[in-house]
Amino acid sequence: MKLNKLIVMLCFALLGSHLTAYGQYTETINTNNPGQSQGAFSVGTNVIQVEGSALYRSEEHDLLNYQRDIKGLAFQIRYGFLLEELELSYFGTFNSVDETVNQGFGPIESTFSNFSRSTIGAKYLIFDPIKKWGERKVNLYSYKDNRRLKLRDLVPAVSIFAGANFDFSDVNSLTPPSDSKISPRLELITQNNFGPWVFVTNIIADRVSTDFPSYEGIFTLTHSINSKWAAFGEFQTLISDFYSDDIARAGGAYLINRNWQVDASAAVNFKDTPSFYQVNFGMSYRLDFHKDPVPAQ
Repeated sequence: MKLNKLIVMLCFALLGSHLTAYGQYTETINTNNPGQSQGAFSVGTNVIQVEGSALYRSEEHDLLNYQRDIKGLAFQIRYGFLLEELELSYFGTFNSVDETVNQGFGPIESTFSNFSRSTIGAKYLIFDPIKKWGERKVNLYSYKDNRRLKLRDLVPAVSIFAGANFDFSDVNSLTPPSDSKISPRLELITQNNFGPWVFVTNIIADRVSTDFPSYEGIFTLTHSINSKWAAFGEFQTLISDFYSDDIARAGGAYLINRNWQVDASAAVNFKDTPSFYQVNFGMSYRLDFHKDPVPAQ
């Protein structure tokens, strides 16, 4: 079952969608917020970008008979390093949990805080269809030809991400039990773009050297409504002996200026062990020191 589901996710990533990709550095901020996936492209050399969101999550577990109120902060620090195709990043999520366990002799309340994620890694763009084939040419004599789907439109930009999770806490119920202090995380990332639509796929193998490896697929579709507003929908599936789930997200973002974006989103899952809903309010900001490379003479 797990193998079949992973094969399906890989097919989604490799086929992409009927969209076409765009380049690296952008004049306006290129952020992963408000979804959970990361795009294929770097922020650009000498760009430092911070993306964060405050979150609230309410959980109920029917079998373990607990309720949790979770408040937290999720954040990313991204840096375009050395090459346009290369990005260094840190992903962190810190949660504060108020838990009530309902048992026959009365409820037991507890509070604990910890990181549920702390990952350092690097992303590298290994294939860019625009760089390979150039922009799709416009046929001035045929509107129909310009609208026709062509084989090259199916080819996405492709990146790989390699990183390490750091779990140095002695006791942390937010991560797998007896987990290694350091464990690997690998991602295959594809991105397709056509006009105002962008489709991103992340296929993830996480903690693969531990007793509780996790395999994930994240599929994000974003639509730019105008120059300021964008909306997105996202589906995430997780396969693991520690925590498996299917999650749907939706939300929007507003561009304040070319370097500053704010966003909001909501998420729900499709099971009761536990069931949850979550809301996020975030922002992204970049320090832009990018300079276009000087062409060789």
